[in-house]
Amino acid sequence: MERVDVAIVGGGPAGACAAERAAAHGAETVLFEQGVPREDRDGLGPDSTDAAGMLDYWIDIMDFDIREIPDDVVLRELEATEFIGPSTSVELTTTGIDANYSKFGYTFHRARMDDWLHERATDAGADLRVGTGVKDLETDLRASSPNGPTHTLTLSNGDQLEAQYVVLADGPQRRVTLGALDQFTAPGRSVSDYLSPPEANHIAYQEYREFPDELFEDDRLKFWWGYMPGETAYPWVFPNDGTVARVGLTMPIGMELEDVDDPSAYKLLRPDDEKLPSGSEYIRRLLELEYGDEYDIETDIPVVEERGKSNGTETYPISSTQPIDSPVGANIAVAGGAMGATSAFHEGGYHVAVRTGKIAGRLAATDSLENYNDVWKRAIGDEILRNVSFADIVADYEPADWDWAFDVVNDMQGNDQTAANDLITRGYSAGLDATKIMLAYKKRKFGYRDGGYVQLPENEYFY
Repeated sequence: MERVDVAIVGGGPAGACAAERAAAHGAETVLFEQGVPREDRDGLGPDSTDAAGMLDYWIDIMDFDIREIPDDVVLRELEATEFIGPSTSVELTTTGIDANYSKFGYTFHRARMDDWLHERATDAGADLRVGTGVKDLETDLRASSPNGPTHTLTLSNGDQLEAQYVVLADGPQRRVTLGALDQFTAPGRSVSDYLSPPEANHIAYQEYREFPDELFEDDRLKFWWGYMPGETAYPWVFPNDGTVARVGLTMPIGMELEDVDDPSAYKLLRPDDEKLPSGSEYIRRLLELEYGDEYDIETDIPVVEERGKSNGTETYPISSTQPIDSPVGANIAVAGGAMGATSAFHEGGYHVAVRTGKIAGRLAATDSLENYNDVWKRAIGDEILRNVSFADIVADYEPADWDWAFDVVNDMQGNDQTAANDLITRGYSAGLDATKIMLAYKKRKFGYRDGGYVQLPENEYFY
């Protein structure tokens, strides 16, 4: 049987970065990626899991210098983001977080970024086997290895491979992760109880659309909040190259029209709806609402069919749960979307996937994986804490609540564009409504202190 030091399941950003770091630190490393075809990639590669936007400080979280990233990966440098409510909107030109990158952020070509990470892993000496999936993983907790438990991976072609360490990075679909971790859960419990409840996960859908020159806004992201029902459900527009933009949305899995208290409050729902619209119908309604008075949507803002995963469209899952710890005592690390470290609230998690993958690969290669849960919390804990706290605050927001929140931000900033990003540090001087938001945020952060945002801690695994 073939044997390696580190085996990695999944070739997205977490897996590719784990492979690069493990190989760079001298470990014999193999990565398995089942692979999917895309219109914008020559061969097979990892599935797409976000709308491919990057904020300024996320580059620092990834632990990259912007000068490292190839020019053809970055599509548009951004100056702002616009949040649009049912009757008010707010523009932010800074994230309010210190960053080395001078712009607000950028949009990027997801497949090219993934391919670049693969090249880095290959150049470091990792063996990338794209087109070969993993069907099963079994752990021998009583292995005679001096470094503890070992693992047997059964591949899609029937072959088997033994590894000392495993990094699970198979994204929010977790085809291998759930079964692999269930080896270490209490009887009657499954890791899917933590990572796969329908009410806490989302489906995203996007289309590549060619906009007329006069409509194309090339320096900003746009989000519509309170237009469609569901926790962290919203449409967006991300500018790409030329005048092509990705128009997409995030919505909860399994939500029904009967679950909506007041359908008439949402601009993208109609009185004659018998069920919630599909992703494509939501997008058509959004474009009609915004531009339909002057433009024929399908003629003037057409789908660009040679882009994306298939015919100019993409559908993909987004994990919206809180993260889990890894069973490091079994020589396993879980990284990126597979561990629930991404979020539908801030639209994806490419940056945390990259960083957790880097940490997992380095520690596995240096026989230090027992430190993984502590190290990833130090690296991305503040980001996770912000996201889960704000997601809790807005979980039950309805359209009027979004208008209220955006009015608060507009009142705060006045002529000072940066003031809205300084809510927490300004404290009570920001005004009564702003103070309400601040206190709610601080209360939730306190409840998640000391890593309390982890929903499955390490000490609940059984070895």
